Amino acid sequence: MARELKPATTIDARAKALALWYIAPRECKLNDVALPVPGPADCLVTTLWSGLSRGTERLIFEGRVPPSEHECMRAPFQEGNFPFPVKYGYCAVGRVDAGPPDMLGRIVFCLHPHQDRFIAPRSSLIPVPDSVPPRRAILAANMETALNAHWDAGSAPADRIVVVGGGVLGLLVAWLAARLPGADVTLVDVEPGRAVPAAELGFGFAMPDAAPRDADLVFHTSATAAGLATAVAAAGTEARIVEMSWYGEGTVPATLGCAFHARRLQLVSSQVGMVAASHRARWDHARRAAAAMTLLADDRLDAVITEEIAFRDAPQRIPELLAPGAAGLTAAICYETRP
Repeated sequence: MARELKPATTIDARAKALALWYIAPRECKLNDVALPVPGPADCLVTTLWSGLSRGTERLIFEGRVPPSEHECMRAPFQEGNFPFPVKYGYCAVGRVDAGPPDMLGRIVFCLHPHQDRFIAPRSSLIPVPDSVPPRRAILAANMETALNAHWDAGSAPADRIVVVGGGVLGLLVAWLAARLPGADVTLVDVEPGRAVPAAELGFGFAMPDAAPRDADLVFHTSATAAGLATAVAAAGTEARIVEMSWYGEGTVPATLGCAFHARRLQLVSSQVGMVAASHRARWDHARRAAAAMTLLADDRLDAVITEEIAFRDAPQRIPELLAPGAAGLTAAICYETRP
């Protein structure tokens, strides 16, 4: 059970929490960390759930963050430095147990590492609406990335849209695309089992050798050279290919020969760190994050969470969950003892 908490005004520098640390390639452990003394606008959050990012956290778990990217890859509440030891993560959902009176008892999302309780300023907390269960709210950061990608892409009704890569990000991008009136959306993946969540979320599925052609818009999320080649092949004349994969230290060949220039294709990047240029003048990160949270009010999105592990078991379970080629999508880490 969650430990009993005192009001924020009584928490001192000796107060501790338990946090997950990546300490060496493919090795992690739970360590005690000191909680900072809260200020008047800070909240003490008891974590209920956090989400394990299979893409980004696998690179960190394996020590593959390039030195040139150490600073821009820092999570908002990260401790330690790349490559190791480092406390990392950005998908935490919890309950405010101390802080400003109007925040008490609220369920919130925070870009915080995996930790059983933490202190954060209220400005860093995104309220989770009653329409979104706390467990599903761990998808907020991925949904925000998917939303930003559609802003970068200029997606439109009736477009023929192909998404290459059926991980959690690809599924969310395709789900958003399928909500566009008249859009013809196909998810492409090498794993035939991805047809199941695709059907549950309301769009088509194809293996790479049967991927559609002449698409108006293509998103690539597989982080493989073969996936990028499939994305290029799927694009129609003057279509846009939105590259969402992040390869860490890898060098990836791109198929820019053959008809790439003849079809006048566009290859553009999308990354969540900046609000897309199409919306930047009117939207800040807080507005975008709140919008992404409201988009999670769809029970079908539970299909994207395929594993659930106890926080106390995380050091033993994470190596298998982040192993190359591991099956499954999002893993939800549970912080409370369940019956």
